[in-house]
Amino acid sequence: MRDLQAEGGAPVEPASEAEAPAPVAGARRKLVVLLACLALGIYAADLITKTIVLRTLPEYGPPTVVIPEVLQFRLIFNSGAAFSIGTGMTIIFTIIAASVVVAIIRTARKLRSLPWAIVLGMLLGGALGNLTDRLFRHPGGLQGHVVDFIEIFPGHWPIIENFPIWNIADASIVCGGILAVILAWRGYQIDGTRETGK
Repeated sequence: MRDLQAEGGAPVEPASEAEAPAPVAGARRKLVVLLACLALGIYAADLITKTIVLRTLPEYGPPTVVIPEVLQFRLIFNSGAAFSIGTGMTIIFTIIAASVVVAIIRTARKLRSLPWAIVLGMLLGGALGNLTDRLFRHPGGLQGHVVDFIEIFPGHWPIIENFPIWNIADASIVCGGILAVILAWRGYQIDGTRETGK
């Protein structure tokens, strides 16, 4: 719509959406930076803790009790997904993790929501943490086993004998997934809008 007039009466096209609101573009950049910093922080914490565990705990050895009957560390190598789900499908989970990383990076271009920036940062950091294990740990070939070591309330689960052993990346993925479901249920969109029921 040509509703702007230049000197002399010639119509002038309004600024394009890409040129438009600098505040909006700046806010989006800040959200992307937040996403990236959160993802890198989670990735670093996951990598550092796994390195420490590999150097200090024996493989499949007796647990190191941190808080009796509440928290202990036990080193295992997991070929499945988060929380030891789906062992034996390692290559599939490697492909899924790589796809998640690519999808999050592409989605970040539309990001205008602080809660979604946090969710995507958690998912990206967790996915990168476990994907690193898939790519570089034994036995290799996209089938590397993930380092797991955190065990909570050992022997006190009424339905299952032992709660699965996990790591920081697993916790980040699961918490990010739960938050994503809550945001979607409440109608919050990645672009900052909110859908409400009629």
